[in-house]
Amino acid sequence: MGKLWFNGAIYTMEAENRTVEAVYTENGRVVDAGSVQKLRSEHAPVEEMDLQGASMYPGFQDSHLHMLGLGETLLSLDFSGMESAAEMKQALQEKKSRLAPGQWLTGEGWNENNFTDRKIFHRWELDEIADGSPVLLTRICRHAALANSKALNLAGITEETPDPPGGIIVRDEQGRPTGYLLDTAVDIVKQVMPEVRDEELREALQAAVQEMLRKGLTGGHTEDLNYYGGFKRTFQVFKDLINHRSLKFRTNLLVHHEVLEDMHHHGFRFGPVNDSLSFGAVKIFADGALGARTALLQRPYNDAPETRGVAVTSKEDMKSIVKRAREKGMPAAVHVIGDAALEYTVEVLEKNPPPEGTRDRLIHAQVTPPDLIARLQQMSVVLDLQPRFVVSDFPWVQERLGEERLRCSFAWKTLLGAGLHCAGSSDAPIEPVSPLEGIHAAVARRKAGSSHDGWLPDEKLSRFGAVQLYTRGSAQAVSAEEEYGIIAPGFRADFTILENDIFQVPLDEIVTTAVKAVVVDDTLQYGTLTT
Repeated sequence: MGKLWFNGAIYTMEAENRTVEAVYTENGRVVDAGSVQKLRSEHAPVEEMDLQGASMYPGFQDSHLHMLGLGETLLSLDFSGMESAAEMKQALQEKKSRLAPGQWLTGEGWNENNFTDRKIFHRWELDEIADGSPVLLTRICRHAALANSKALNLAGITEETPDPPGGIIVRDEQGRPTGYLLDTAVDIVKQVMPEVRDEELREALQAAVQEMLRKGLTGGHTEDLNYYGGFKRTFQVFKDLINHRSLKFRTNLLVHHEVLEDMHHHGFRFGPVNDSLSFGAVKIFADGALGARTALLQRPYNDAPETRGVAVTSKEDMKSIVKRAREKGMPAAVHVIGDAALEYTVEVLEKNPPPEGTRDRLIHAQVTPPDLIARLQQMSVVLDLQPRFVVSDFPWVQERLGEERLRCSFAWKTLLGAGLHCAGSSDAPIEPVSPLEGIHAAVARRKAGSSHDGWLPDEKLSRFGAVQLYTRGSAQAVSAEEEYGIIAPGFRADFTILENDIFQVPLDEIVTTAVKAVVVDDTLQYGTLTT
């Protein structure tokens, strides 16, 4: 009736270096683990899955990303790998040549910190490229964007337009908008863009799930429900595709606070929808991002002393949102990067603990002073970390924060050493969705192939600690550590199977290790295995 998994390095992740010779599964669960001979004699499996020397781990899950955003990026103009403004300009010109007159020119992922001259395009430059078409280009952090004059005109943004709450319309010395928009100011333009079609959403989600499976993920915790025409429409796309029949993929849906009432109006509640889909915590944005200098800091930016960043959600508004979440029996998931934002978020959550059996989530938590770590230790909370940020944010982030503040930033080992629950994620499409790249970054704290000792090397994790972020850590983020995260009797039969043993290969070979197969609910969802 069940399956025997054998002939590979099977890491249970119960403890460091803990392996078993074989695993027996049945009806989507691990039933037993031990020697091949024992499991064959005691369970008489009807199917045997030969790993052929591959290595098997509990299923990797990404604890924070934007699946529809990832799919859009995979299907659209992607600037994230570009290293010059000239390269970005050429890509825009090529895409413009293929557009119909007046069609929006869009793209994702530009990062001026990767350009030698740190150039940020002015709207007038985009006007010349676009030749009458409106333009919106989203920055890598998704907390800033560039618009041209046509887009600003359609949105009604002029010299007289005030900055919206939680956002900034960047202006020149004469007070004229430059086209650079920060945080909620971007939403003013998005509101006048053509609505994405249902088939485009389905195509984006399909592309995202396929990419996540290819990269070795058995699931992800995603935040998408507030951006594509309303809760009902967006959720239906997830429900149609990830249905636990034709496609099994563990998907936890964070619920943006602006669609919380809509979710309940349609009869949905916190918790599982089916064995693949579940509703998670209420999402709140406390601040922005370090790249755009909108993360809210206790002291001004080292390289821009005129600003401390932006409170996207004020302390008083956060209190109100958290209160509504608690009334509906839900934890909160707060995007928080700067230490000032962390401080008032901690204060709000301390006074409003999450429902019993759940944990609040702090997404990013990049600047974490010792006094706030001490307070976090007393809370029911998980930190959703993005190890790959160390690779992409250095060295420029040193200019933003300065040496003193940097010592308590990106401090993954310190956080884990303090006994805090931490989960691993990519924030895709901001970073590559590959968990192997995240694991490598947590251990090496540098790009593969670089020769230096890593950024803030004292914060390096062991390989076991890094893999735990994407297994037990991601399970803890949704209070499901009795369901996922280890290979043991009673746990879900979700496995990530890799061609090489990432505990044994040279460090930089982690990122080039191929994914052999992905198993969800005892069912092969990607790759091939010999039976």
